[in-house]
Amino acid sequence: MTVQQILKVKGDAPVVTVPSTASLSEVAQVLSARRIGAVVVSDDGVHPLGILSERDIVRELGRRGVTCMSDQVTGVMTSKIITCTRGDRLTDVMQKMTDGRFRHLPVMEGEKMVGVISIGDVVKIRLDE
Repeated sequence: MTVQQILKVKGDAPVVTVPSTASLSEVAQVLSARRIGAVVVSDDGVHPLGILSERDIVRELGRRGVTCMSDQVTGVMTSKIITCTRGDRLTDVMQKMTDGRFRHLPVMEGEKMVGVISIGDVVKIRLDE
């Protein structure tokens, strides 16, 4: 099984991104409205600058309180992004997610992002096997 098989199941849904100028409050609204756990920070929609999850926002809220919600995402996002490719095996992806303790991976084709997979996507496809 490869990442490509997950992307086929997910269809052509675009990756949810936010610009680097977005505030944590704006991201929280996107996460809530879309019912997703993370967004990719990208100013052009294809070149990821970082990733920001609901956990990141909650962690910052716990540290600083609600005043952090007006801060830009660039101060909180993970900028050293771990990625995968369409050809990566799911066992390798699961290992990356487990080792890094994260739940979302941008899928890259060269320098361009072509999708995002979550641990939920991986578990679902493995259960379907």
